[in-house]
Amino acid sequence: MGKLLQLRIGVRPRSVKTVMVMLLLIITLGIISSGFETRDDVTSTSLPADVKDSVASVKAFSIVYKVLMNPRCMNCHPSGDIPLQGNDSHLHTMSPKRGANGKGLYAMKCTNCHQPSNTPGMHTPPGNPKWQLPPADMKMVFQGKSARQLALQIMDYNKNGHKNKAELLEHARDTLVKAGWNMGQGRPAPPIAYNDFVKAWDTWINSGGYAPGK
Repeated sequence: MGKLLQLRIGVRPRSVKTVMVMLLLIITLGIISSGFETRDDVTSTSLPADVKDSVASVKAFSIVYKVLMNPRCMNCHPSGDIPLQGNDSHLHTMSPKRGANGKGLYAMKCTNCHQPSNTPGMHTPPGNPKWQLPPADMKMVFQGKSARQLALQIMDYNKNGHKNKAELLEHARDTLVKAGWNMGQGRPAPPIAYNDFVKAWDTWINSGGYAPGK
């Protein structure tokens, strides 16, 4: 049967073996390239370095995403111009507006209520010297974004506040970001410990800043 097949397609025995090896290689590479973005169980050390990095990056972002979509982070990254409030992320009851620089509009500035530190008491205004929304020309919306959409946005220099890699890494250490784990009485922290979040953030970016699959 093998000889008959060789005669029909007009190739030598060695050519048939070469073709079969090439086909097997193409199929294997196709499986890897089509699956690495969404699988979380690919750990083989035989994978190419760039594929291993992409898997590690996507797995790390799954941790980052849980933090960014938590009310402690998302409430200051709304789709509209009014910040969100509370564990249920409702519109801020005082209806403050973003303003061009993200610090409020007219006499209603964020820092009128949000002091440099937390105000004592249950559910009182949390504080930080940098308290504000992102500016109007770079809103950095988290609300309603899928993991893929948010990852792509953060890694886009023209959408992330013009931050390069070093600045993105530093951003996780910003005092306003860190304040998300200390928002005062009555406000639970994000589901991931701050140090674990920073570790995942660093791994995601240093491994290539890959976005999860669709």
